[in-house]
Amino acid sequence: MDILIVLEDNNGKIHRMGLESIAAAQKMANDLGLSMGALVMGKNGDALAEQASGFNVGEVIKVNNKLLSSYSSDGYAEAVKQVIEQENPTYVLFGHSYQVRDYAPRVSAKLMKPFLVDNVAMNTEGGNVVFTKQMFNAKLFSDITPVSDGPYLVSFQSAAFSSENAVSGSASVREATVNLDASMIKTESEEPFQEEAGGVDLTSAEIIVSIGRGIGKEENIPLAETLAQALGGELAASRPVVDAGWLPAAHQIGSSGQSVSPQMYLALGISGAIQHVVGMKGSKNIVAINKDPEAPIFEIADYGVVGDVLEIIPKLVESLKGD
Repeated sequence: MDILIVLEDNNGKIHRMGLESIAAAQKMANDLGLSMGALVMGKNGDALAEQASGFNVGEVIKVNNKLLSSYSSDGYAEAVKQVIEQENPTYVLFGHSYQVRDYAPRVSAKLMKPFLVDNVAMNTEGGNVVFTKQMFNAKLFSDITPVSDGPYLVSFQSAAFSSENAVSGSASVREATVNLDASMIKTESEEPFQEEAGGVDLTSAEIIVSIGRGIGKEENIPLAETLAQALGGELAASRPVVDAGWLPAAHQIGSSGQSVSPQMYLALGISGAIQHVVGMKGSKNIVAINKDPEAPIFEIADYGVVGDVLEIIPKLVESLKGD
């Protein structure tokens, strides 16, 4: 096996970043003629294996072990390390989720192999794989080509690939055995991390209403919240809004915030600086409203409206509510 995709459980379903990793692995396999497989484990391993077998991933490796029934960085790191040693892949792909950030560095340390983290793109050149990551707050991009012996542990930033590009198919399922004992588990995890008490997860949102400095002042934010509610979406913001203390950091989109890929991204009063764009470029449909006709956001928007967001938002809400 050349490529191993480690899939994460999201309440009995494959985490969206896992689907994006499948799309990345399929591109790599198609470009270079490599074989691949997917690893699932945990209490929902059977359900994940069934879902993964519906994608063109070669084969699905299922690990059932009672010590993996609840997440722990110790248990997951040891299990993944043992599967890597058994399968000997050249590349091990992860989505750059909170869970992966917790245990994958331990896998890297156990194997004494590099962890190429938070990549935003992947291409092939001359038979080699080139990974791209951001540097200096997304002002520069760095290309990395592994040249030593694998395995290479690689994580992709959210929306680096589209989950919709994961090709369906039929994959066989087989079980693998790992040797774990209770003495290896030295940590106990709490409930899965949520961005905020209300359970807002921007990375899973289908519709995002995002505000920038064009909203004017904090007192105008309820206008945008009303629009987000009318659309059934979530409220987000660019960095200036968060830096001003108008919204918590959990709402920030961009190179120093979250990366998202909703079906619709409504940018209200956002100029479109590169630091923000890198966090929402994976959006399927981008709608921009800005009173500056030269705003860079219009260069990437699918639909654009030149106007004052404070005048347009109430009209949108009125139209959506049918008043």
